[in-house]
Amino acid sequence: MTSFTRTLAVIHLAGFAVGAAELPPPFPPDPGQILERTCFQTGGAWSPNGNLRSDVAIVYGIDPGLPARIHTWRDRGYRIHVMTGVSWGNYQDYLYGRFDGVNHEDEAQTDQHGNKISHGGDVYYMCPGENFGRFLCVGVQRALESGVEAIHLEEPEFWVRGGYSEGFKREWKKYYQEDWQPPHSSVDAQWRSSQLKYYLYRRALQQVFDHIQDWNRRNGKRVRCYVPTHSLLNYAHWRIVSPESSLARLKGCDGYIAQVWTGTSRTPNVFRGLRKERTFETAFLEYGAMQNLVRSTGRTVWYLNDPIEDNPDHDWEDYRVNWESTLVASLLQPDVWQYEVAPWPERVFGGRYPKQDNPREREPIPPAYATELQTVFNALNDLKQVKIEWECGTTGLGVLVSDSLMFQRGEPSPSDPHLSHVYGLALPLLKRGMPVTPVQLENVTIPRYLDGFRVLLLSYHGQKPLSPEVHRPLADWVKGGGMLVVCDDDGDPYNQVRDWWNTGGRTWHTPREHLFEALGIAASPGANSPPGQLDDSASWRVGKGTVFWWRDNPASLAATPEGDLRLLAMVKQASERARLDWRETNYLLLRRGPYVIAAGLDESVAGAPKTLRGRFVNLFDPELAVRREVELSPASRWFLLDLDRDKTKGPAILASACKALRLAASRTEFRAVVEGVANTPAVVLLRSARAPRGITLAGEESTDWRWDQKERLLWVRFRNTSGPRELSVVF
Repeated sequence: MTSFTRTLAVIHLAGFAVGAAELPPPFPPDPGQILERTCFQTGGAWSPNGNLRSDVAIVYGIDPGLPARIHTWRDRGYRIHVMTGVSWGNYQDYLYGRFDGVNHEDEAQTDQHGNKISHGGDVYYMCPGENFGRFLCVGVQRALESGVEAIHLEEPEFWVRGGYSEGFKREWKKYYQEDWQPPHSSVDAQWRSSQLKYYLYRRALQQVFDHIQDWNRRNGKRVRCYVPTHSLLNYAHWRIVSPESSLARLKGCDGYIAQVWTGTSRTPNVFRGLRKERTFETAFLEYGAMQNLVRSTGRTVWYLNDPIEDNPDHDWEDYRVNWESTLVASLLQPDVWQYEVAPWPERVFGGRYPKQDNPREREPIPPAYATELQTVFNALNDLKQVKIEWECGTTGLGVLVSDSLMFQRGEPSPSDPHLSHVYGLALPLLKRGMPVTPVQLENVTIPRYLDGFRVLLLSYHGQKPLSPEVHRPLADWVKGGGMLVVCDDDGDPYNQVRDWWNTGGRTWHTPREHLFEALGIAASPGANSPPGQLDDSASWRVGKGTVFWWRDNPASLAATPEGDLRLLAMVKQASERARLDWRETNYLLLRRGPYVIAAGLDESVAGAPKTLRGRFVNLFDPELAVRREVELSPASRWFLLDLDRDKTKGPAILASACKALRLAASRTEFRAVVEGVANTPAVVLLRSARAPRGITLAGEESTDWRWDQKERLLWVRFRNTSGPRELSVVF
């Protein structure tokens, strides 16, 4: 009898209630598991409702109670990270002078009417002075001394409507060596205000990173540093400035958590003149933008999924449909295989939300959704797959985006309120089954960053390159055979701000002119179009590649029912020159090893939905039933296990709505240890060539199982407990 088995023998399995001093034993470690694949964040101590059994528990907050909270999760066998807010938190000690004897209320972000910008009460968004970074270091030290493996500094956010506090005015004077200007007074003032906001949070984060790296050196540790942050697209859309891509260049930054979820992705955008929520498509582009922050940098990105959202007034069906959309969007990014499966799991498995038929009444999570969630959480541990295959529209397409998307969102001349200068270029392609992705302009200077892209779309409407250095590698990419489609009429008022293209002896009217010069093109807005080209467009051969210039604002493409067709004609022409196989589909489909991730698209090309035939298990189905056909109808979302491509041999777990770790497998016996969120229905699906002679759970006979002789599959059902139990199948 192993010590683990002895421990199991004394667990009280029924009526499981856990107090602070009454934790169940830890789940046994997987001796072959060294990677961190999934995580979740929680503000409380261990609880049965928060027990998701991911590899990592991210404990929130840097208050004095942190060490005790950490202790409860570590004792249950979790690896420990810590997360805290950067721009806001319960930082009243700093605000009111209890930290350094100086009152810092004038560092609260303030709008032009003198109102402090609050996250609730006196939890203000901060304009971080240098002492604020030092204050954060004191709290982070508490986490370091508790033996954590990583620190997450989340959401460095400065609102566009801010920039009027006395603290910000002081920072302006120090940074620009000139008197502060109201951000709304001119496009130049708005641009410079955003540049300063961008810098201030980068400075604060570097202070904390330096503190952690110094701790690592002195103690022989390797505590990592991550920044959980919304996507560039969302921050620009919501009118927030954040350091984004520049963080990857900070010393000590290991990467990001991509905070994409229903709350960000359901923000309406415009396509074919219609403004509405497009949660799946927006999430796809948001996740793509976050992946392209780290591609070729050596940094890591985790993808957040949230089974509900911050707004507590939707019903469970709304949460489920939107979660499936964002989850599938994240899985369609094949270079990422690490996931934050939930923030605040206690509000998912312990919260109550409006009933669909009677919003005045609230209800707990439906049992079927609880099962579905845990099945997916555990499947996400297996997404580090080598074999990747797209089976949909044309690939190799990208839309260039810059962090300066966030700099042009305020008065007096904000860019398009719906971010149509980005969505106007991306949605026409995505809606036709082409997995187009945002491409971070600041990162094109990284060697081989543009490998794999054949056609890039670019507009300097709503954004500007932050340095001239990005144009040389972009020109080299074109000369090597790339197709660059520029959609710009040079009419953006932010072309007139003081920046690198028109200062220091430089006299370009727009950054586009500098790009064209790097490409060897002499062109002005009045250039004649070559015969046979689209109206208001021109093209030039540059080396082995081609530059197309369409003199228009891409926001106008989104505003009309036919605008996407005009863009499509030019991108098709560019793709043909790139010798790409032009293909339009009304779905997206990606194979990752034995998994099939697919989405049927609405507002797409006409035609019958694609039908997949074979043997599939839909991991969104709490029954885990076998399906012979799957139809990719409009707005359908699929996370499938292809049984015909699964390579497991002998008795094996294929899917489970609980954490399930195999202990032994042979022709005569299969044993595993299982654990999940307390009092939720679990199902374990096993490949089994033979019918079981008996099944026990924690030594007690189980009768809720079904074996299918034709499929050679076994389904075992039980109620989860938040303590480990042994599941035994005898053949």
